[in-house]
Amino acid sequence: MACRNSACSCCGHEHNHEEENRTLVVIRLISGAILFLAALFFKINYLFLISYIILGYDVVINAIKNVRHIFNESFLMTIATFSAFALGEFAEACCVMLFYQIGEFLSDYAQDKAKDSIGSLMDLRSDTANLLTDAHFETVPSEQVNVGDIIRVSAGEKVPLDGVITNGSAYFDTKALTGESVPRLFTKGDEVLSGYVSCDSVIEIKTTKKYDDSTASKILALLSDEKKARSEKFITRFSRIYTPIVVLFAVLIAVLPLFFGGEYKVWLYRAILFLVVSCPCALVVSVPLSFFAGVGCASSKGILVKGAYILEKAAKIKNFAFDKTGTLTDGKFCVRSIDSIVLDGKELLKYCAYCEFYSIHPIANAIKEFYGKRIDESLISDYREFSGMGVSANVDSHKVEVGSADFLKLQKDERGSVYVSIDGVFAGSIKVSDMTKAESKSAVLLLKNLGISSFILTGDTFENAHDVSDELNIPFYASLLPQDKISKINELKKSGITAFAGDGINDAPVLSIADVGVSMGKIGSDAAIESSDVVLTSDNLEKLPVLVKIARKTMRIVYENVILSISVKMAVMLLGALGIATIWLAVFADVGVLILAVINSLRAFLVRD
Repeated sequence: MACRNSACSCCGHEHNHEEENRTLVVIRLISGAILFLAALFFKINYLFLISYIILGYDVVINAIKNVRHIFNESFLMTIATFSAFALGEFAEACCVMLFYQIGEFLSDYAQDKAKDSIGSLMDLRSDTANLLTDAHFETVPSEQVNVGDIIRVSAGEKVPLDGVITNGSAYFDTKALTGESVPRLFTKGDEVLSGYVSCDSVIEIKTTKKYDDSTASKILALLSDEKKARSEKFITRFSRIYTPIVVLFAVLIAVLPLFFGGEYKVWLYRAILFLVVSCPCALVVSVPLSFFAGVGCASSKGILVKGAYILEKAAKIKNFAFDKTGTLTDGKFCVRSIDSIVLDGKELLKYCAYCEFYSIHPIANAIKEFYGKRIDESLISDYREFSGMGVSANVDSHKVEVGSADFLKLQKDERGSVYVSIDGVFAGSIKVSDMTKAESKSAVLLLKNLGISSFILTGDTFENAHDVSDELNIPFYASLLPQDKISKINELKKSGITAFAGDGINDAPVLSIADVGVSMGKIGSDAAIESSDVVLTSDNLEKLPVLVKIARKTMRIVYENVILSISVKMAVMLLGALGIATIWLAVFADVGVLILAVINSLRAFLVRD
């Protein structure tokens, strides 16, 4: 059986191997370029030949290996450069291959940024469980626990398998699965999922699923199985149409006139000239360079795009789905409102802050921070904390109780609210939830102006999601587990290219399945970042419309270069076939258009926020 840690080792070796290969390619390009320049300067033809071999041996080998499938860019590059040699244009042949290899290097370098590592997700699962055997608990591998067994989870431990609580109650940190930052109370009879972490109590669970079928294992399986296929390179798709047409016309130019008394050498020369002009150098360089410039522009604005092909997808985004906690909201809890019945709101807040003074619960911390004044501990006595329920204390000779509706024996219970009782009389409630980021509303509006619809997909409750939805005026889906989010993403994908933005471990499978996955780099988990296509280094959602603008401009430039290259080449190829064009015009059609296309490609760097 393979060691689980071997995945990390393999990833490391693979990464080192990629770095070594990239270094060798750079050395190859530099040495080939130096020989090419030396040949130009000293006018030594055999240096051109050596330079060509260094730069283009793999292209020629690929063309020979795929001789049965000749209509690819390798075949066209080979036949075009061989034709240039036949015409005595050694510099042209080397220049074509040099620029081709530079373009391939830039394109491959950008795409190699994408990683499939899921090593950081391994912490989601617990490899061991405390299993009840013969009236005592024994630590065993989680794989040995069967459905119906009783396991124990102590405070601070992860739940190893899905199950139902049979004894005890506790607050659980569920954010690894749901993204919800506030711990949730689970009591006897409630279902808990593998990956949850007990915050404060010891509980016993009757398992309902085996280890490999539990939620945490399924999430890992989703992430590893749902791998994006890389977009096929544009030039490869283009060559399937362009190359056979070019070769067919070249053959017709060389052979057909002979049946009508044409001179063999004249028409062969024109056919070779036709092939030289047809070399798609401008395309094979300008297309990847356009993408590379777009990626560079995005990087300069704090938008890291993992692969040039992602820009092609981003330019066509129709739907943008967002996780809520930590993405649309800042993940930090604060007081939203105070509903006081018998006291002034400030007085109710004061009593609540004093009563919560010794609590370290996130909601208690939010209340104390919102109160913002120094708390006189001498006014607090008889503090008691009731696990999973609330706290009580004597505050300035008044008995104060703060906690859930059940704790205060109230009929109502609004999610995100804590209830306050003073001297046995219900005094009011304080609503606490995470706040929407300042830039979320403007980001959603800017996306709308670009014709993109926005949605909220969250593991948080309906009430909390509804508040954010109302604030941003976009539809929402709440209480979703990762597999539920994936289902929603697949539904949205039916209407067009769909992007998803998230930040937590629980978002990693969704980021992987979305057409374009965007993670928050500053606060996002390693798993989310590794699974995504785009990382926002500043977590500023206003960068999302900028990403779409960059992608759309990049694609416009790509189409401009394609039209420019093809139209000029077609015109010169026609002139060459008619005997009007010379080798110098052929060089312009190739190198001149290349220069124009490269200059145009660099415009992708120029996109305003």
